[in-house]
Amino acid sequence: MAAKDDPKLVLYSYWQSSCSWRVRLALNLKGISYEYKAVNLLKGEQFTPEFEKLNPLHFVPVLVDGDVVISDSYAILMVASIVSSSIQPLHMLSTLKYLEEKVGPQEQLLFAETNVEKGFHALEKLLKDIVGKYATGDEVHMADVFMAPQIAMATKRFKIDMSKFPSLSRIYESLKALPEFLESSPEEQPDAVM
Repeated sequence: MAAKDDPKLVLYSYWQSSCSWRVRLALNLKGISYEYKAVNLLKGEQFTPEFEKLNPLHFVPVLVDGDVVISDSYAILMVASIVSSSIQPLHMLSTLKYLEEKVGPQEQLLFAETNVEKGFHALEKLLKDIVGKYATGDEVHMADVFMAPQIAMATKRFKIDMSKFPSLSRIYESLKALPEFLESSPEEQPDAVM
């Protein structure tokens, strides 16, 4: 991987993508610099022929290191299957747009909220006995990198009541204090729209 002062890595990202966020957060925590390339999902830039060469599935993030192209946050970061398999895919923009077309906006929102809360209940049960600042103790690990964007998105986008999840809330408060978290947050990205 590229060193901090040698930005060979290119990250194709969308500012509101939680998958992209967890990669930005992990790169920041490791002190690895990268060039940010914005891919506007709302404008359909993920369907351009150039982007399709990088990821035929049309998802961000995509991390490019020379000739190596990795087109999945899970493959980029590894681990954390509850978030990447049981929560995040169920509230992806493409999934929610499909649901909105088929059953309407209210059902779409209820579907997302139900599945996010179901995943959070599983995480809360798993992490309830952890006494450290983060998911696995007093150091940030992959589980934190996956959880932080999900919790942020859940509270902002779906208005999930985090008082039901005291362990997740405590961990999230610790993560929010990290400079790397702030630097990787959606509103700090060059393509952010407020």
